[in-house]
Amino acid sequence: MEKVGEAGGGKPEYSIIVPTYNERLNVALIVYLIFKHLRDAKFEIIIVDDGSPDGTQDIVKQLQQVYGEDRVLLRARPRKLGLGTAYIHGLKHASGDFVVIMDADLSHHPKYLPSFIRKQKETGADIVTGTRYVNNGGVHGWNLMRKLTSRGANVLAQTLLRPGASDLTGSFRLYKRSVLEDVISSCVSKGYVFQMEMIVRATRKGYHIEEVPITFVDRVFGISKLGGSEIVGYLKGLVYLLLTT
Repeated sequence: MEKVGEAGGGKPEYSIIVPTYNERLNVALIVYLIFKHLRDAKFEIIIVDDGSPDGTQDIVKQLQQVYGEDRVLLRARPRKLGLGTAYIHGLKHASGDFVVIMDADLSHHPKYLPSFIRKQKETGADIVTGTRYVNNGGVHGWNLMRKLTSRGANVLAQTLLRPGASDLTGSFRLYKRSVLEDVISSCVSKGYVFQMEMIVRATRKGYHIEEVPITFVDRVFGISKLGGSEIVGYLKGLVYLLLTT
């Protein structure tokens, strides 16, 4: 039986890792949009689900029937074990030479993926990261307090760490696989600060980072997982990076 979105044989060039937890309402749409916007690319989508009780894994299994188990891979874990380890888990199962990491909640629109790929090919970048804070980048759906919190976190990190990227807390990125493996092995942070540490470590290692403007859209379905404990963790992580990088 021919699957939807079949694009020739051979090893995928891009592995798209999408961590999920209670994303039953979003996961089918994000997978559909990835296939829609990457018609000409060889890719696989690796769903790393942390034991979602809402039936996310059941939806992914249905998607495998539509798109094929070689295009949509479910690599589940028994419980929530953290974002960094989710990427490591997905990386173990990745076949591509490039790895994309993105959220499942539709805050990272797959329409930007061709721009990421084009930027990497044009510049030879080791990392291409989406940014809300240059050119036409932006945020939609946040209240003023959350905008100020995010902007303040980035300004503080820019001032103290000088990381070489404008958006440290975003998590929509394309990596050369070897670069991701190297950088992620150096990271110790968890939660909200993890993305910041990834970019700071990459900069200190001398990797070439490029940026693509994106508009971040607040999740359509479900509840945001950012809370006060994550903000406190971010501040602690900032101090740690200031002392160790």
